[in-house]
Amino acid sequence: MSDLPYTTPLQFIGLALALVAGWLLGLASSSSGRRWRERYETERDAHEALRKDLGTANTRIRDLEAANAKLERNLVDRRPTPVADPAPAKRDSAMRSWFYGGTDVLARIRGIDEHRERQLNQLGIQHFRDIEDLPREDELPLEDRLGLPHGTIVEEHWREQAALLREGRTDEHARRFGQVV
Repeated sequence: MSDLPYTTPLQFIGLALALVAGWLLGLASSSSGRRWRERYETERDAHEALRKDLGTANTRIRDLEAANAKLERNLVDRRPTPVADPAPAKRDSAMRSWFYGGTDVLARIRGIDEHRERQLNQLGIQHFRDIEDLPREDELPLEDRLGLPHGTIVEEHWREQAALLREGRTDEHARRFGQVV
């Protein structure tokens, strides 16, 4: 006989059967199989609850989207009929005015740059009409707040420029006061 164990095929089969039997006996006597099943059932229940919650949320989202579409249709139905396009310069001004929250583009007045326009808007002067209606006694305090030399509003004819731009007379404004970018 040789010194090596398991030399014949029958011995190897016996070893394999003993290993499988030991593995099965270990599984049967272990409580980990029950714990695995309990964990599986817990995860399955949690997953099912999540699917139900998502189903409810998806239903709510569909309902809200339908309501939103209905509101959009109502909004489209109430839109006013479009009017003829204004002059290009007036249209550009109107577009920028729309982006700036309904204010006029005061930077079109010579002597007002975008920084001063923001300052004027913060002071409540947002339309050409506001400059036209500016009382004479408020000129000096306004010039001080804007950091302008005294008399700038009168010298640069802000009121006249504002009136021309408000009326849409951009060609005359450009001719008299120069093109303002």
